[in-house]
Amino acid sequence: MPSPETYHGWVAHNATDPLTYTTFTPKPFHSTDIEIKVSNCGICGTDIHTLSSGWGPTDYPCVVGHEIIGTVTRIGADVPTLRSSPASRDIRVGDRVGVGAQSGSCLKAECEACADGRENYCSRIMGTYNGRYPDEGKSKSYGGFAEYWRGPAHFVFKIPDALPSAEAAPLLCAGVTMFSPLRKYGAGPGKSVGIIGIGGLGHLGILFAKALGCGRVVGISRTSGKRNDTLEGLGADAFVATDEEPKWARAYSRSLDLIICTVSSPEMPLSGYLRLLKTDGVFVQVGAPEQPLPPVMAFSLIQKGVKITGSNIGSTEDIREMLKLAAEKRVLPWIQKRAMKDVNVALKDLHAGEARYRYVLLNEMETGTQAKL
Repeated sequence: MPSPETYHGWVAHNATDPLTYTTFTPKPFHSTDIEIKVSNCGICGTDIHTLSSGWGPTDYPCVVGHEIIGTVTRIGADVPTLRSSPASRDIRVGDRVGVGAQSGSCLKAECEACADGRENYCSRIMGTYNGRYPDEGKSKSYGGFAEYWRGPAHFVFKIPDALPSAEAAPLLCAGVTMFSPLRKYGAGPGKSVGIIGIGGLGHLGILFAKALGCGRVVGISRTSGKRNDTLEGLGADAFVATDEEPKWARAYSRSLDLIICTVSSPEMPLSGYLRLLKTDGVFVQVGAPEQPLPPVMAFSLIQKGVKITGSNIGSTEDIREMLKLAAEKRVLPWIQKRAMKDVNVALKDLHAGEARYRYVLLNEMETGTQAKL
């Protein structure tokens, strides 16, 4: 089918007004690009930070959405021979594919990150939205709150048949954001892992830690409101409510090999979290608050040789491995489906903490009829 000259989508024009359904012009189609008809797009906390210019000035007009699932409608002539992404050679028109939070990097041999297959740490990383491509016109990157998406094939992934489209969408960002540090820091049999924050990211951290066979998985939250979800629904082995257990840091001291923190708060009890680590334990921050993290006393690091680090989404290899594991182990996020036309209400609900635990927008409703956008 012919590609449209312009796309329809939900566009933000400033930091305060609701998104409006209107047209926008995608990047020029290049020989290394793929075009997708969007069927589903997850809503991520990053969308809210970007829409509000919370992490810095947003390049309006902007279309957010970087947990994209859809059907390939057009493939560039050079995609089947791309050296940079052998997986793209297998993609055909009509295939079901996904796009995550990244749609660009330099991909140059002299780039240490790209040469090592860690495109997510390239100094020229570009987001799936709110970025600028390195073409002559510096065209914008636009996300998946739209009918179509267009971008480099290197960052497009085939979705395994075992994964339903709506459930697959959050895996492209939230899923790999949790899977990547679990994989990097050796989560698996015999390891004890703590996940701080039982939400859109955290619940997937628990699911993937269990799928990797970790010996003990502990959910950590401020209150006990999500205890049943964590233990009975997600399958964690233990639960800690830090606001309700005054001596939690002492009670669980030196019990965890790895902690992944999804909390986006400058007031989190970081020193207490570090007490939970064993000698040489690792604390990984993936939540990204708009304010600085709490200060850390030097002895919190020195006494046990613990490490504080961060993790940024995941590489293309991480995403492929994550999708494979999710399909084999049936790792499916807890989602609530919303019509794309209701995106403004869904964004408000997400900001209010109503999601359990990810919202996924549908361009086509369950009946198969096209949503009225």
